[in-house]
Amino acid sequence: MEKWANLKRGVKVGTLLNRLANMSISDFRKKKLLYVFHVFFDVNQSGTIDRKDFELAIEKICSLRGWQQGSPQYQKTFDSMILIWEGLRSRADFNQDGQVSVEEWASMWDDYSKNPENALEWQNNYMRFMFDLEDASGDGSIDIEEFTSVCSCYGLQAQECREAFQKMAGGQKEVNFEQFKSLWKQFFVSENPSEPGNFIFGKTKF
Repeated sequence: MEKWANLKRGVKVGTLLNRLANMSISDFRKKKLLYVFHVFFDVNQSGTIDRKDFELAIEKICSLRGWQQGSPQYQKTFDSMILIWEGLRSRADFNQDGQVSVEEWASMWDDYSKNPENALEWQNNYMRFMFDLEDASGDGSIDIEEFTSVCSCYGLQAQECREAFQKMAGGQKEVNFEQFKSLWKQFFVSENPSEPGNFIFGKTKF
């Protein structure tokens, strides 16, 4: 059974899919949701998402950019990420235990897929945050080096990140924010594995 490189403690994709068996979501979309859950959100690999994951992500991101604690960039990143966490928690933490489970995560994104034009505020904030993070030069677009730098800091192989960018960008050298928004929506909605939005998180195959 396939494993993602970042999944520790021997967690198998099949085991995770079984937990979502009763949800009317295709296996392809479940795999995409589980991938983002474990690689980009469950940073400490505890099996749930909580505030600690966001605090670890802040350290990871600021280390990548060389932003020291106390700097304006660090504080902006901290404030943005904690705002995203509070938005996620308030919407997806149905049992109010301070954690977001795989089931709660999948249910929330399934709701998004039915009406992506009415995305939750935290979802839009996270999309904007990721674009701005990847747009290291601040020129309003993302190139292959910027994309690879961010995705690889989450443990992905640089070569796969490069291949993912090429598939996502469709031969273009850069992706602007309007294109990024369309690709983002495609990732969470699409059932077609060949559509370019499926590569926006640096993985080439699910």
